Amino acid sequence: MARKLGGRIPVLFTVFSLVVVLCEGLFPTTMTLERAFPVSGDVELSQLIARDRARHGRMLQSTNSAGVVNFPVDGNSFPVGIYYTKVQLGSPPQEFYVLIDTGSDVLWVSCSSCSGCPLTSGLKIPLNSFNPMSSSSASKISCSDEMCTQAQGTQYSNMTCSAQGNLCSYSFQYGDGSTASGYYVSDTFYFDKVPRESQTANSSVVFGCSMAVGGRLTETDKAVDGIFGFGPQSLSVISQLASQGITPKVFSHCLKGDNAGGGILVLGEIVEPNMIYSPLVPSQPHYNVNLESISVNGQALNIDPSVFATSSNGGTIIDSGTTIAYLAEKAYEVVIPAIDAAISVSVQRVPTDNFLCYLVTSSVDNNFPQVTFNFEGDASMVLGPRDYLLKGGSTGGNDLWCIGFMGVKGGLTILGDLVLKDKIIVYDLARQRIGWTSYDCSRSVNVSTTSNSGKPETVIVGHSPRILPEKSILWIATTSILYTLMVSSYMFL
Repeated sequence: MARKLGGRIPVLFTVFSLVVVLCEGLFPTTMTLERAFPVSGDVELSQLIARDRARHGRMLQSTNSAGVVNFPVDGNSFPVGIYYTKVQLGSPPQEFYVLIDTGSDVLWVSCSSCSGCPLTSGLKIPLNSFNPMSSSSASKISCSDEMCTQAQGTQYSNMTCSAQGNLCSYSFQYGDGSTASGYYVSDTFYFDKVPRESQTANSSVVFGCSMAVGGRLTETDKAVDGIFGFGPQSLSVISQLASQGITPKVFSHCLKGDNAGGGILVLGEIVEPNMIYSPLVPSQPHYNVNLESISVNGQALNIDPSVFATSSNGGTIIDSGTTIAYLAEKAYEVVIPAIDAAISVSVQRVPTDNFLCYLVTSSVDNNFPQVTFNFEGDASMVLGPRDYLLKGGSTGGNDLWCIGFMGVKGGLTILGDLVLKDKIIVYDLARQRIGWTSYDCSRSVNVSTTSNSGKPETVIVGHSPRILPEKSILWIATTSILYTLMVSSYMFL
């Protein structure tokens, strides 16, 4: 049996660097993603949990020829768990940094004269605001517009009709107390095709122009210009582009789990042999799947299947925006003891406030069991130790590893980046299914698309150039010039 150490120690998780690519449906798209925590230094575990809880609150109550769409991508890997990307809106186009959020549907950015919107960001990115009057292609959405009617039929926001100007307005209430309110506009959304000599493509989409934000959205340390919802509802950019025939209604991601970070996120279907699929639960606001059982080292655990039943406050959600994994309380109470009982006696248990942690003197792969999530359709997601363990630093020359599952009161299970990393994950809304397979996410992927003649084909999508702060670009440029001068001087000696 593992030996228990006296006392409690703080658990810190080092922030690493991650690159993710977004592909747009028929146009696989690469987007610039960043974490909302600092990109260097240590992050205390309590911050990660608070971040996830805030994120779960965010789960709110012309056609171009086919081709790959590229956006520059940056970010860092687990454990930070928040990404942002850069989008271009309006005429002339203006750049905005927006948080990638699979738990909501609407793309919104700060509007000019926004109350509470930060003016600076600790992420060292420039913040902008959108002014419909400055865009020649912008039009405000009226209350009688069909898109406003669709927005009123969703459950994640309070829709109102502005008494002034007949504007279709929204008010988002987040679980962490944050708020965002404004009105909808329609304007041009830009995406660059690849190869890079191709022209920039664009389409008109409806998005939010926020006039006021509150709560954590006012904080400057991780401020961005808005939120980019990747949910399945009709107002998401995915759904809008698919309805216009620009992209298929499917997106995929592959997130690297090593320290270097990186990954790919595409609007489109990554195709790879040995993909495993499970059906989506129909008529749900999020990406719900039917989890039927959990096994440890191949042994099914005694968990009542009703624990995983989908309901208004229960079920299983696949959510790449969540950092770790959250299990329904009755499942958590069985899974954790089963893992603990299967761990090698050579490791030492360490008490912490939130997780069960261990000091490990050798490879975790040889000391911790395999955990398997079994879904509807005979679809199993097999997790090795590194797929559910968090590395919390070291003490006394030994590595500290913690089981990255947390219990949730009630019946909700959320599978986040911790278990999704190092896998291709496909969100196929057209065929109502989720797919996955293990993959080296540092490699390029094949994405299904359609040729100009209408024939199906695949394109290769890899990592895009990183976004660099202006000072970094200046430093690189200066270094390159100095290097060139040194080489030139040497040649003429």
